[in-house]
Amino acid sequence: MLHLESFPVGPLSCNCSLMWDAATGLGVVVDPGGDGAKIRRRVEALGFKVTALLHTHAHFDHVGATRELQDLWQCPAHLHGDDTFLIEALPQQTGMFGMPTVPQPEMADLEAGDRYMKLSTLHTPGHTPGSCCFHGEFVKGKVLLAGDTLFCGGVGRTDLWGGSWELLEQSIRRELYVLDGATLVIPGHGPVTTLGAEAATNPFVRA
Repeated sequence: MLHLESFPVGPLSCNCSLMWDAATGLGVVVDPGGDGAKIRRRVEALGFKVTALLHTHAHFDHVGATRELQDLWQCPAHLHGDDTFLIEALPQQTGMFGMPTVPQPEMADLEAGDRYMKLSTLHTPGHTPGSCCFHGEFVKGKVLLAGDTLFCGGVGRTDLWGGSWELLEQSIRRELYVLDGATLVIPGHGPVTTLGAEAATNPFVRA
């Protein structure tokens, strides 16, 4: 069974998640958005080997430490191909928000249905064309790593590069709200919630 730990990193407090299997000593990092040294120290304290870096999407605040950790651990970094243009435009992204330049990582394709350590990939376009969520069973129950698709009481903005309100709404209804309502949602930023709570009360998209 997978273990999970999440904590905010980077200047925009992106929720970075560590997942590992204590039996094998292997794990992955999702959305290493900054503070590479902090992420490295926590991985070393937990004592697992990172086999991959996974990304919910390619906005700069979710890939800030990717190249640093990729070089450190010599592991692949995965991203849905529809967000490749955002990686190529990292200087424009950071410039628009007045942030320091983010080193460009090398990304391998991530597809809907791909599985990493029993973690399934859901393609949920809308916030970006290649936005994905990761869903799996952990020691404490079912968890959805939602990136910037779904928040506690909110949804991802669609006014940035390649965003689409219509696709975002479809993704949430068709891919997320059909899952178990008790599933814990760890969004890309901010506090956790559950799918049941959002399906019933989210002011932007309800079931």
